[in-house]
Amino acid sequence: MGRHFEVRAAAMAATAKKKSAIYMRASKEIYAAAKSGIPDPNSNLALRSAIEKYRKLCPKDVIDRAIEKAKGGDATAYIDGRYEFFGPGGSLIIVDTLSDNPNRALVGVRTIVTRKGGKMGSVAYNFEMLGVIDFVGTEELRDQAEEALILGDVDVRKVTYENGYVEAEVGPSDLEKAKEVLTSIGVKEFEMAETTMVANEKVTLNDEDLAKVKTMLDELDECEDVQNVYHNVENI
Repeated sequence: MGRHFEVRAAAMAATAKKKSAIYMRASKEIYAAAKSGIPDPNSNLALRSAIEKYRKLCPKDVIDRAIEKAKGGDATAYIDGRYEFFGPGGSLIIVDTLSDNPNRALVGVRTIVTRKGGKMGSVAYNFEMLGVIDFVGTEELRDQAEEALILGDVDVRKVTYENGYVEAEVGPSDLEKAKEVLTSIGVKEFEMAETTMVANEKVTLNDEDLAKVKTMLDELDECEDVQNVYHNVENI
């Protein structure tokens, strides 16, 4: 199981600096989504998805301010970037940025990764974009959810259960359909429901390499230009 929700819970309990980075990340992504269409989540799917992604990670006023900023005609332009790296011990890392200064974003990300022994290279071949949905449940609910998703004509990749949580991986274009199906069988709240990059094959690192990657991820998490980080390390 991906345990994506555990990573997010840990982020919320992190330092004030990390929380500030999360709020900035949420503000930029929600602002950009609102600027991409009508700044109303009822008619803007990208905005609705961004709000759903961050609603448990930051205060409501952070979300509201970002939408109001977009409504006010602010001209700030954020540019997407994606950088791929080979990390310590055979780890593979993808970093997505959203920045008003792409050069600063590239230099900042590359400096953090290379300082821990990483180097730039093509690694996206080992990742697949999927819709990932986590919710509280039982093994019985896992079975029920899998059956309902299949019958609902959702592109289901796998549904797993671990430690009181069910996780469903579906085709990225079927995320909203999957949420509707799961809601119909009684799932009331999702711990996570978003599209994300999932590694096809994972690696287990030794203690030394694991420490390097953990420090690297912490520093990337605090970087103002970093939006998302994906990796293939199993034992994090």
